[in-house]
Formats: sequence, structure tokens, C-alpha cells
Amino acid sequence: MLDSRNWFTSISSSRKRHFPRTRVNGKMIHADGLQLINFSSNDYLGLSNHPMVVQAAQDALAQHGLGSGASRLVSGDAPVFHELEHALAEWKGYEAALLVGSGTLANIGLLHAIAGRHDVLFTDRLIHASLVDGARLSTAKVKRFPHRDVGALENILRSTQAHRRIIVTDGVFSMDGDIAPLSELMHLAMEYDALLIVDDAHGTGTMPDPRGACAMAGLSGSDRLVEIGTFGKAFGGYGAFILGSQPFIDGLRQRLRTMIYSTALPCAIAQAMLVALGLIREGTLTARLQRNIETFRRCSEGLPVTASPSAIQPVILGEDTRALAMAEKLRKKGFFVPAIRPPTVPEGTSRLRITLSSLHDTEEIAHLLEAIRTCLHE
Repeated sequence: MLDSRNWFTSISSSRKRHFPRTRVNGKMIHADGLQLINFSSNDYLGLSNHPMVVQAAQDALAQHGLGSGASRLVSGDAPVFHELEHALAEWKGYEAALLVGSGTLANIGLLHAIAGRHDVLFTDRLIHASLVDGARLSTAKVKRFPHRDVGALENILRSTQAHRRIIVTDGVFSMDGDIAPLSELMHLAMEYDALLIVDDAHGTGTMPDPRGACAMAGLSGSDRLVEIGTFGKAFGGYGAFILGSQPFIDGLRQRLRTMIYSTALPCAIAQAMLVALGLIREGTLTARLQRNIETFRRCSEGLPVTASPSAIQPVILGEDTRALAMAEKLRKKGFFVPAIRPPTVPEGTSRLRITLSSLHDTEEIAHLLEAIRTCLHE
């Protein structure tokens, strides 16, 4: 008999297991009855528990209540949303910004809104799952190119006829931590009259220039560039934003179904994100994170880590069972580091995905690396 109880019987028992996990702050987590040092969080700057950010949210909550009550196009709009959009656009160097409920909603809605059946999306093979889903939901043709392979992309662009061409990439890739060759991609966008879409969820707030990967490449504000950012990572909150030219953002306000048909963000979130933006712009927290990245890279010599310059530091282990066993061994040594397996990553590349925070200290990073070396030789 077909019912909800046996709907997902194809999922293996190991993937059905769920362990209660409660984050204490950006640095510690309660998991399986233990308090562990958290090397899994995307709260890269520890802003989710920063007293100024929390106070801003509490003050706005007392003034505006919890929910916005409606879509922004109905009665859910508020002055703080426009203030935040203006601040983000000014900081990032664009003409305009648009708030969206989450990074996934932004990515799915954006590609659906801009790509029609006569258009072609040229996507890096390792883009985020939400961009993959957005491409599938659009009516455009999709051409995938090998990860960060600019030459292969040019060959595909040269041989493909399209009404409009759209190149899609992450800024910092979420599972490998490497950075897209954005300058080269923009060169191709100009040569082949394409639009460049960059999801910089993991770059914003974490790179030497806190504005992120597009700013590092000197591309911010280009009329050929649309950038997506999120509040759920370095900002320590929830929600997302899309940046671009004023006409493009004006058009999205009328076409972005994932914004039009969703309840607006709570005002308390928007007010807190304004404060978080101010703290990121100061640069102190990002500089501390960069020092931790440098410490990790220097001390991880000899380990099977990728050449990631970002806060995401994968340790490639190959088989699922090996990654799961390593994660369990590290848990017993006091560290929470998740094992990432297919289909999230390609077959044969199961890994530990270590994410660094400005809250970690040098001693904790050194102890983690020592524990990894010990576990690899057990």
C-alpha cells in the first residue's frame, strides 16, 4: 500500500539518522549530549550572538512585533527594508538592492524570473543546489561547464546560439571553498554579450575585502553583473539580497515570484542586519577571521586539504564510510566537524567540511589539526 509511511523507503538507514544538535553560540554546540567546539557553522563572524545585533533585534521586535504579516507588495513593506537595501547597494557598489526571504529563494526566483525558453544558462558544475533548481525551473536551456574551466566555457559559448546568454557561478564555492575566476568570466561575458550571475553567499564578509569576491575582482557595479548575498552566514541572521542596476532591480520587484508571493522578512531581522552591516564594514571581525584562515593553512601542511583561501577548508577523504568514521572520532575528541557525502559532493570526494570563525582561537585550530592527524593514522 502506498502512503506517507513508506514514501521514502529508498533512503538508506544511515541517511535517516538524526541527532539532536543545539548550537550554543558560533563557537560551541551541544550534540549527542556533548558540548563540542563547532567547526561547522556558517556564522563566520560570530554576529548571530553579538550583543549589538541582538539588542537591535530586540528593540525592533518590541516596536514592530514578530511577523510582517504580508508580502511587501501588499502591506508587508516597511521603511527599514528600504534603508537596508540602500545601505547594501552603497556598500557593495551597486545602484540598487532587493531583499528576499532566503538565499535559496533568491537563487531559485532569480533564474526563473530572468531566463526564458530562447535563453541559455551556462552554469559551473559545482554551483549551489538552489541555483541548479532555479535553472531547472526556468524555461531556458542549460549548458554546464567543468568547474572553474574558463576555456571550456568559452568553447561552449562560441558554439551555442541563444537569444540571451547568462553565465552562472558561485563566488566562493560552498563545498570546496575555492573562488570563481570572476575576472575571466566577466571578460567572456563582455566578449559574448552575456550577463554574469554570482552567488557570493560565502564570500560576503569573509574575504580580505569584506565586500566579497566580486569586489575583490574589481567587478562590483558592472551593468553585466548581478550579485546575490545572504544574511544567513557572515551577517549572522536570516534572509538574502540581490544587487544590480536600478532598472534590473526594478524589474525584479515585478517578476521575482519568490519575493512577491512570500511574507516579507520581520522588521527585527532587517534592523539587526543593518547593525551587522555596520560591524562588518569596520573590518575588525573579518581581519580576525583572515588570521584564522592563515593559521589553518600554515598548520595544515601534509593533510589532504584543498587549496582553499576561504573560511571553508575541506579535508578530502574519499569514501563515505571513512568520512563518517573521521567525523565520529573527532566528535569523541571534542570537535563537531560534519562529514559531507554524495550527492552533495561528487562520488569519491566525501570529506570533512571545516568552517572557520572569527570566534575560534589559534589553540583551538591547532588542537583540531592535531586531532585530525591522529585520527588519520589510527
